[in-house]
Amino acid sequence: MIVVHHLNNSRSQRVLWLLEELGVPYTVQRYQRDPKTMLAPPELRTLHPLGKSPVITDGTQVVAESGAIVEYLVERYGEQRLIPAPGTPERLRYTYWLHYAEGSAMPPLLLKLIFGRLGSPPMPALLRPIAAAIGKGVQRNYIDPQLKLHLDFMEGELGKSTWFAGDEFTAADIQMSFPVEAAAARGGLNTERPLLMAYLKRIHSREPYLRALQQGGPYELMS
Repeated sequence: MIVVHHLNNSRSQRVLWLLEELGVPYTVQRYQRDPKTMLAPPELRTLHPLGKSPVITDGTQVVAESGAIVEYLVERYGEQRLIPAPGTPERLRYTYWLHYAEGSAMPPLLLKLIFGRLGSPPMPALLRPIAAAIGKGVQRNYIDPQLKLHLDFMEGELGKSTWFAGDEFTAADIQMSFPVEAAAARGGLNTERPLLMAYLKRIHSREPYLRALQQGGPYELMS
């Protein structure tokens, strides 16, 4: 049976959701972040040298990285579900969004999180005002314009179809859920981009999504 090595408030929530959509049996091995550093516990290194989540085990097979896990599960258990037919424009869009989520959308969101914390502990108290000023400057001059660029791009693409790859829900939407939810939490996504907000509402109303939340526990993304 598939085991999802699930870290709280992490990308592994998408793996639970995908498995619920596919109806594939699985169990959850839970890990908690360090409350001070918010890093994954060292136990995850026994599965993968980088010690990060998500990781799944399927028998003797260990698969890490969100995109690789999505591709593995859809290929092995999907039975042509949640993926467009080969050779179609939708399949090309599916592949693009599957990789865009982590390759392009997440970096500025992670930078926003990091530079937003520069003026906080464990930064020495005397240096916090300087660090906070640097962080705000980098956000204002580089990170925020990049976030706007990406959010405008995603909003425009959702004007072409209901879901990211086309008019049918696919695993690419599961992959894209994390950056969109992160943008709503910390990246400036709000009602000024109604198509992205409607997308969030659609995914949040899916029964497999709700079941995955029950399995994964409290999900306070990027908090």
